[in-house]
This record gives sequence, C-alpha cells and structure tokens, in this order.
Amino acid sequence: MLNLSASLVASAIVNQRRRATTDTPVKLRREIESCRACPRLVRWRESVARDKRAAYRSDVYWGRPVAGFGDAKARIVVLGLAPGAHGANRTGRVFTGDRSGDWLFRAMHRAGLANQPESQNRDDGLVLSDAFVTVAVRCAPPDNSPTPLERKKCAPYLEREMTMLKQARVVVCLGNFAYVAACEHFGVARRPKFGHGLVVPIDNAVAGGNMHLVCSYHPSQQNTFTGRLTEPMLDAVFATALRLARGAC
Repeated sequence: MLNLSASLVASAIVNQRRRATTDTPVKLRREIESCRACPRLVRWRESVARDKRAAYRSDVYWGRPVAGFGDAKARIVVLGLAPGAHGANRTGRVFTGDRSGDWLFRAMHRAGLANQPESQNRDDGLVLSDAFVTVAVRCAPPDNSPTPLERKKCAPYLEREMTMLKQARVVVCLGNFAYVAACEHFGVARRPKFGHGLVVPIDNAVAGGNMHLVCSYHPSQQNTFTGRLTEPMLDAVFATALRLARGAC
C-alpha cells in the first residue's frame, strides 16, 4: 500500500500530466514559479533570499522556483541539478549569476549556442540558439542536495518542458543527479554508470524517436577549481551534442 507521501506525489504527477495537454510556456513558467510543493526547499530558498550573502546585500533576491529558458525549437537541452543559492535563486534565471553559469555559457558561446559568453541577470541580453537550459529540481536546495522525493515532485515540470520542446534530440546532463533525472524521464531502466563524455542512445516512445543523453561533470567550483572539469572537456561535450543533434554518425 502506498504511504501518504508517495500517494501525494503520484496525485501531483497525474495532475501535472493533465495540465500538460493545454500547456503553454507562459502557463508552465507561472506554475513553476508559484510552486510550494516541497516545504524543506521553500524554507531554504526563502531563508537564503532573506539572509543575503554580503556581496549581494543590495540585490533583491528572486527566492522562488526557477523555470528553464531558451529556444523553443532547441535540439539541445542542457539539464542541471538545481538553482544555485546565490545564483539562480538570486537572479531568477537558471545558471545565472554564479561561476557554474560562467563556465556553462562560455562553452555554449564557443559552440555557437549562445550569443554572449556570460549570464549575469535576466535582462543582460543573453539569447540561446538551438538550445534550452533547465534543471531537474526548481528550488535551491540545502547543501546543493535535493532528496529523491523532491526530484520526483519536480519531475513533471521537466516532462512538460520536454513535451513542448518537440525538436529536442540531445540532453546534455550536467552531473550524475541530472543524468538520473533524465534516465527516469526517458524510462531508462538499466542506465550505464555515469561518466564524463558518456553517450546514451534512447529510442523509445517517451523519447519520441531517436534521442541521446550526453554526460558531463557539473561545472561546479568543486570540479572546475580542482581541474576535474576543464574548458576543453566541456567543449568536447558540446561538440558531441552538436554532432548528434545534427544527425551525424
């Protein structure tokens, strides 16, 4: 018998899927930004927005869930973990205002997927071409660690975004958490072990045909400062994503 938490999650997923039949980007964004489904995440994101980091004391923090953004006709979807506490939770746009975003958008700019190499705020003129950037969990989590239940509660939002991204052919998974979320979305029962540069082909009804997951270490400071992830390594991931999106062998 399902416990109460599992029942609530199942009910939420069913309701989200019903909404998906009449989705628009604006409607979905509004639902994401008003979500309060995870009490722990709500408390944390709002406490961070209230007790600001000294460097951003004069900023008005977003302090809400964050939707994905980018090209509605994107063939490449970039999937991260969750908003950064003082990045997207401050600026209101994923991978914006922190060093992870600096690394990501420099690489996307070099790959021709972004019109500029930085993402500082929602009004900085950043435009993505053939790419859409989103996250598996929509609220900044304590210690950057969402729980599996929180990931499941957020999963229908990713499902609805992917449903609207009808031309998507590649998902770049930034880190193992995003990889697991993508595998759950596409119904990959036996997923290969995560590794940088791993490519997982998917050809099933959920993927809507031929789809690939391309894995990368997350551009977190822990990975970039230690040299675990370098810019050439990230460039190679986007080169692979572009080749697969264009249907090359």
